[in-house]
Amino acid sequence: MSSAPGADAAPGSNPTTPTNAPHPPAAAKTPRATAGGATEAAKPSRRQTFSSLKVRNYRLFATGAVVSNTGTWMSRIAQDWLVLSLTGSSTAVGITTALQFLPMLLFGLYGGVIADRYPKRQLLMLTQATMALLGLALAVLTLSGHVQVWHVYLIAFLLGVVTVVDNPTRQSFVVEMVGPKDVRNAVSLNSANFQTARLVGPAVAGVLISAVGSGWAFLVNGLSFAGPLIGLMLMRESELHEVERPPRGKGQLREGLRYVAGRPDLIWPIVLVGFIGTFGFNFPIWLSAFAHTTFHAGASTYGMFNTAMALGSLGGALLAARRSTTRMRMLLGAAVVFGALEMAAAWSPSVWLFVGLLVVVGVFGITINTTANSSVQLATDPVMRGRVMSLFMMVFVGGTPLGGPLVGWITDRYGPRVGFSLGGLVSALSGLAIAAVLMRAGDMRVRVDRRGVALVPRQRAPQGQDEETAAVAA
Repeated sequence: MSSAPGADAAPGSNPTTPTNAPHPPAAAKTPRATAGGATEAAKPSRRQTFSSLKVRNYRLFATGAVVSNTGTWMSRIAQDWLVLSLTGSSTAVGITTALQFLPMLLFGLYGGVIADRYPKRQLLMLTQATMALLGLALAVLTLSGHVQVWHVYLIAFLLGVVTVVDNPTRQSFVVEMVGPKDVRNAVSLNSANFQTARLVGPAVAGVLISAVGSGWAFLVNGLSFAGPLIGLMLMRESELHEVERPPRGKGQLREGLRYVAGRPDLIWPIVLVGFIGTFGFNFPIWLSAFAHTTFHAGASTYGMFNTAMALGSLGGALLAARRSTTRMRMLLGAAVVFGALEMAAAWSPSVWLFVGLLVVVGVFGITINTTANSSVQLATDPVMRGRVMSLFMMVFVGGTPLGGPLVGWITDRYGPRVGFSLGGLVSALSGLAIAAVLMRAGDMRVRVDRRGVALVPRQRAPQGQDEETAAVAA
């Protein structure tokens, strides 16, 4: 199932029953289960890595998604390389990426309202079919030899319009398939699924582009959407977990914004992923420029760079699937390390050291992604989940229209190494800045000892309570 690059993140504790959130709906007295609030999901227990795959509907979803995601990654590599070949400009690659995510920035919150109001399975069938048609249209233009850069820009923008609805719908549909107790596991497996496709797609695309051209990669992508469409049609609706849908009415968009505004545990993850998504996840620009300009290589090397990142991301996603809780310090620490690794990779003297560092960048990038996504979903009342996830995705990927052209211009003007370094610097500083704000607000300090790193209160713990008990691990 087509997915936005990179998307999941979260600072702040993940309180499972927010005090100022609407009370979760009572379980419906029907044969269908109820996907209620996060309280049920938050009981800490060790999860099996693939526990969500025991659910038939989720197995169908995951199987169709891996087929479509492979095609999507092939199309992405072909699209970036095609634009670079047509224009010779990293700025043009940045514009293409920006156009694909501009609709999310402009209309993302409306997509969340639609996702909350209508049946998600039917919405996904519509969005996936539309993406298939757009992929096939780009294939016909390229294979016929008529493709121009404005065609790529237009199709990228239209894909972005569809993604406005597809992304929050797909994100919030997870809990309807698996229920609240397996949300973390399913979100992590979705990321693992996406990264598995990322291992295969770029490598195949690199060979295909070198052998017969970009058009065939676009054709495979268009046909690959048959996978999720068949999976959605075969699902058993009676086995989906029931989620209350808000009635039609005015002010639902403002209601969603007010809900988030009153929830610091939702605001801080969204702020962090906004900075990282805008400046730290511009990999199509950087990796294509490193392959083309820095290492003077071709599309196959660009595909290898993406495969290296996917290898690390897959490992990170599988590790995340085993976690039963998400912590603030993990998210903030991952953001700082992620930024530092990007800066180190930017100045790698050899292509193989660059590839090795990309693997580790992938591990920490996906840790940010899955931690934030699952934290925000579990802390959100079910009636609000589509709107909150649309805000999350709007900030995470909607920042690309702002950051993409700027990063592309810096990469063209000062070189790929400077552009990549800047993205890493902003990511690391955003993690440090939010950590400092939270520590000041909570009157906390950092404790480092043989047990690890933790945030603890500055004042003395209450009598009879040791510092370990008083430690805060968000």
